[in-house]
Amino acid sequence: MTANLAAGSTLAGLGSWARSGGLEIVLFVIGAMLFGRFAQFIRDRIIRRIDAGFVGSDSLVRSEAAKHRHALAQVVTWVLLSIVYFLVALEVLQRLGFPLGGLVAPAAVIGAALGFGAQRIVQDLLAGFFLITERQYGFGDVVSIAVTGQAVAAEGTVEDITLRITTLRNPDGEVIIVPNGQIVKVTNLSKDWARAAIDVPVPASSDITRVNEILHDVGAKAFADRKLKSLLLDEPTVMGLEDLTVDQMNIRMVARTLPGKQFEVGRELRVRVAAALRREGMSETA
Repeated sequence: MTANLAAGSTLAGLGSWARSGGLEIVLFVIGAMLFGRFAQFIRDRIIRRIDAGFVGSDSLVRSEAAKHRHALAQVVTWVLLSIVYFLVALEVLQRLGFPLGGLVAPAAVIGAALGFGAQRIVQDLLAGFFLITERQYGFGDVVSIAVTGQAVAAEGTVEDITLRITTLRNPDGEVIIVPNGQIVKVTNLSKDWARAAIDVPVPASSDITRVNEILHDVGAKAFADRKLKSLLLDEPTVMGLEDLTVDQMNIRMVARTLPGKQFEVGRELRVRVAAALRREGMSETA
């Protein structure tokens, strides 16, 4: 009889808790999920509007302001969701009967024990904060990032930025994830303007004056071409003799381009230079 009364009391208590604390937990979880979906919807809408403004304009590259707004939308959403999920987790723990005040002392001990490992995360967050506020790079920028402990720099197009990591996609389609705290140096290859540099190797016996004339002519014709002129900021110039060996000399040609267009311009100029030198009977492999 006593056992039946105890079981009934337990069931009644569980039912009462389910109608109060349990229901609140479900509502908190559902609310957090709905808020996350809503925040991501707003972020995606802002990003689509930024992208639509770029696609609908006559610009061939994104402006620095658009890149920054795109990155800022991603970061703000990430921070906001992290805060909301953390607060919801605290409320759920409280509804489950964990006294938050009693967790202060254990949390301090655990925090001290994990402090050394957590400093990497804090370093990532702080570095990400300064990356965004200083506008070192933004969504769509082509960057080369020197990473601590890595001999080869991470290179690619910025696809995502949060306070903790930067996500790149290299020309081979591979995704590279770099913790912001491990970034040593950033080379932004698409900020404001870029430069395509071409070293033209010709035989050492060639007439330098004639080679310079050919390259000047190639640059002038390239700048007059409607397709290339839209990518160039000014006419390509010949810098002169860059390197000299016994049987070969390199003459450098440079062109200022729109951000991120230096690779396309460089390839086109190499084709034109190769064709021009071949017509003159000069073998070259720019």
